[in-house]
Amino acid sequence: MSPTRKCQGERLRSVILGRTVAVLGIYLFGLCGFAKAQDQTVQLLQLLSNAPGPPGFEEPVRKIMVERMTPLAEHLAYDGLGSVIATQGSTGPRVMIDAHMDELGAMVRRITPDGYLTMQMLGGWLDEALVDQRRIILGSKGPVRATSGLRDAHLVPSEDRGKLINTRDAIFLDVGAKNAEEAAQMGIRRGDPVIPDAPFEILNGSQNYLGKAWDDRVGCAIILEVMRRLAHAVHPNQLFYTATVQEEIGLRGAHTAAEVVKPDVGIALEAGVTRDVPGVKPDEAQEVLGGGPGILLFNISQLPNRKFVALARQTAREKSIPLQDELILIYGDDGAEIQKSDGGAPTITLVIPTRYTHGHNGVINRTDYDRTVELLVALIQKLDATEVKHLRDFSPEP
Repeated sequence: MSPTRKCQGERLRSVILGRTVAVLGIYLFGLCGFAKAQDQTVQLLQLLSNAPGPPGFEEPVRKIMVERMTPLAEHLAYDGLGSVIATQGSTGPRVMIDAHMDELGAMVRRITPDGYLTMQMLGGWLDEALVDQRRIILGSKGPVRATSGLRDAHLVPSEDRGKLINTRDAIFLDVGAKNAEEAAQMGIRRGDPVIPDAPFEILNGSQNYLGKAWDDRVGCAIILEVMRRLAHAVHPNQLFYTATVQEEIGLRGAHTAAEVVKPDVGIALEAGVTRDVPGVKPDEAQEVLGGGPGILLFNISQLPNRKFVALARQTAREKSIPLQDELILIYGDDGAEIQKSDGGAPTITLVIPTRYTHGHNGVINRTDYDRTVELLVALIQKLDATEVKHLRDFSPEP
């Protein structure tokens, strides 16, 4: 090979190598950006899931929401119960987007002379979810670790071994105190809130996330992500993001927040109920984990607006997002209060499939979360004055 051709070959190899390194650098930069976004979502879900916030004691969750809503909102306010109302936009239809901050919990009812605690349950607990569980009491001196009592297996006669003996009337908390005085010295008093001790985990490297309070911290996280995406985007409406209180004991925050917002239409975000676990009957639930967001077609608290359901389905098809139908009998959600507000407002409830709701440890899927965000953003952008007028028009067709 001549020196000239050899020199040209080296220059060509140098150019190819340089371009390869540049392309690889861009690719790795993109991966890092994607990983960073993924990490931020995981961090947010972990923060919200781990935060304590039973009904009436939502302050830690409210602090997280307010800190993150404030830079994204044009205005932020509260209703008289403590629900947070963040606004984006000042013209167009009033769209209320709701998720509740509270979780199932309890409060200390009584301290016995022996130092044990009885509980007043807050929300719809199953008795089987109460026994032999670690809990945290939010006392005046800080968190107090506790475990709920369980009859010793060596003391249970054979005929009772298949029965749930410890009902909610017999459950007690053991904090290690010898007497009432020691319990009081730990900072415990009547009325102190009690929450599950169930830290967030990524379930064995999968896309499934384990934690407490997905009902409805997953909805709170979605609100924050949708706010971020729409903070500098054009949308044909006024958006009222409401992080409500006391849903688990009667949809109370949604009622008061809706009175403040006076929505033209409403979208509630909730934790769904999956059928893909052993023992669920075909008519009890329809969702599967990883199957995409769901839309409630029936529950005992509300029926959705049919035109609004059709719009959600159309939007999901256009975005190639799978949308699961759901009908649940023993279920109520904030959408029931939103739809009854200010003379009535067309409302739907979107749900994120969740395993083991109303227990210590629930499971959600990351893809379901991401798809719900995408669907909600697309749906919001369709809710202009013409579309909302159509949703609110009940005139008989000619």
